[in-house]
Amino acid sequence: MSGRAALRLGPGPVVRTVIWVVLGAFFLIPLFSMLEFTLRTAKPGVYSFDRWVAVFGGGTTRYDRVYQGLGNSLVLAVVTVAIVLLVLLPTVVLVELRFAKLRRLLEAVCLLPIMIPAIVMVVGLAPTYAVVTSLFGSGTWTLAFAYGIIVLPYAYRALQSAVSAVDLVTLSEAARSLGANWGTVFWRVLTPNLRRGILAASALSIAVVLGEFTIASLLSRVNLQTSLLLVSQSDPFVAVIFALLALVFAFVLLLVVDRVVGARGRAPRRRSAQRRLQKGTS
Repeated sequence: MSGRAALRLGPGPVVRTVIWVVLGAFFLIPLFSMLEFTLRTAKPGVYSFDRWVAVFGGGTTRYDRVYQGLGNSLVLAVVTVAIVLLVLLPTVVLVELRFAKLRRLLEAVCLLPIMIPAIVMVVGLAPTYAVVTSLFGSGTWTLAFAYGIIVLPYAYRALQSAVSAVDLVTLSEAARSLGANWGTVFWRVLTPNLRRGILAASALSIAVVLGEFTIASLLSRVNLQTSLLLVSQSDPFVAVIFALLALVFAFVLLLVVDRVVGARGRAPRRRSAQRRLQKGTS
């Protein structure tokens, strides 16, 4: 009886449907409102795709600054993801394997940026970027050093959840007992088992980078959001078009990662269930 009662816990089909409808409306209504705004014409009730055609037709140079900002943001996203994976991922794995007592400290350090306002962070980053500019130049890509800090809370949570779901100690000891060096253990044994967290951390980092404005603006760098602000002063419709595309891209990216991760997570569970069923019938 207790097992049957436990199976009834949680919302029923009707409640789940209502939750999905409410959440869907919460996210989709603003997107449709933005789309409707970009299609408006001078005549009430008349809509046109002329602005979309003008943006992607390539017949004008009015939007070159937006394309420049978009390109800079994509480069920033790639460099930021590389920094996260090359610095944070090995650190999380090393702490899990060798320095378990430092896990709390690492978590506190990684979550600290989410509690510091961006305007306060820029005050501390400004003197640092004077040195960065002298060493690496004033290219927009150098913002990736700052973005690597602001994405830490999101990337750390994604990676740590994957690390907690895998017994890294047992996997590393088994690989080492078979003669593998630490480089092989990390890249060919541990990393494939952490693919779910790596994908999630990368997707969250890209979404944060594409939406960041404050640091780029105060450090006088051109990215997607700062260029949209400048374009919106002369053509608000085009700014909304690019903002809508950025939101849709981030949403689709997160959805794809969720589907890929979910499919890979369901496959082992399905095989495990089939093995248990075969054992039960044999």
